[in-house]
Amino acid sequence: MTRPRTRIQARNHETILQAALDVFSTHGFRGATLDQIADVAGLSKPNLLYYFASKDAIYAQLLTGLLDTWLDPLREMNPEGDPVAELLGYVRRKLDLARDYPRESRLFANEIIQGAPRMQAAITVDLTALVAEKAVILTTWMDQGRIARLHPVHLIFSIWALTQHYADFDFQVRAVLADGADPFPQAQTFLETLFRKLLTP
Repeated sequence: MTRPRTRIQARNHETILQAALDVFSTHGFRGATLDQIADVAGLSKPNLLYYFASKDAIYAQLLTGLLDTWLDPLREMNPEGDPVAELLGYVRRKLDLARDYPRESRLFANEIIQGAPRMQAAITVDLTALVAEKAVILTTWMDQGRIARLHPVHLIFSIWALTQHYADFDFQVRAVLADGADPFPQAQTFLETLFRKLLTP
């Protein structure tokens, strides 16, 4: 039976994961090193290796919870709800994720850009099945005349693209806006207006 972690062990474990998130989201899997992760965590490399056997093991643990975090907002879409309200709620939740979890967004983007070598099964099975399930709901709403007729999967893609952009291209967004303000309130207003117009039958 696995012995429970002590408070110090639990703290160090979480410190390593947070440091790894910084390093992987900045450098990608290939560019990241255990030395970089240990340095950001403020631990020695041997101490880090006490908790994780390899860079792959750290990365795998980060990815394990990441897809669930990314899919939860889509899972929350309620087929019994008002279609426009449900879709705008999804846009809002995805934008909140971009604002609150930018490192996770960049880590996920880097993994997908590389062909999802460590997430292929989850992407091709779990993600694909969930999107297909929600596409049926969207198509039903369209057939009922409750939202405009659009390609349901590309509608979901557009929500991903327009929300995650604010995390994955944060520097570019802030540089172009050049006003020093938090871009997320304006983004939320703009995206809700855009999708409300797009969805109107």
